[in-house]
Amino acid sequence: MTTAVGVSMDGVRVPLSRDRVGTIVRAVLRSEGVKSAMLSVTFVTSQDMRTLTRTHLRRNATTDVIAFGLGRAGKTAPILGDVYIAPEVARASARDHGVTLREELARLIVHGTLHVLGYEHPDGAARTRSAMWRKQERLVARLAANRQ
Repeated sequence: MTTAVGVSMDGVRVPLSRDRVGTIVRAVLRSEGVKSAMLSVTFVTSQDMRTLTRTHLRRNATTDVIAFGLGRAGKTAPILGDVYIAPEVARASARDHGVTLREELARLIVHGTLHVLGYEHPDGAARTRSAMWRKQERLVARLAANRQ
């Protein structure tokens, strides 16, 4: 598999190493049979995330993850995409769901990578019953099991 995963966490505290972030992205790509990809994962402040959400989703709110799948130039070209994660927002979600920040960040990395690959989910309560969400949770559980 030819993949390149760029990770930026300048100015944002993240309890995961760049290597761990890359490992998570590569695990998702491998599970989906993706042979070639170039993805970036950027950790941003909640204010920067609000700006991204307002600019690209036309919503004046902040979110924990936003992803942009840039597609492929051809069948053999790599999948291209960018994932943005707000650790401050993730910290609140982790607390609300009774999980560690590391687990929540892993979930968001998986979630964003799946979006780059074209997966979608409905908004609202149906979100957690969607095929994408079930796939995400299986991957997060597998990643957690491999860390122990």
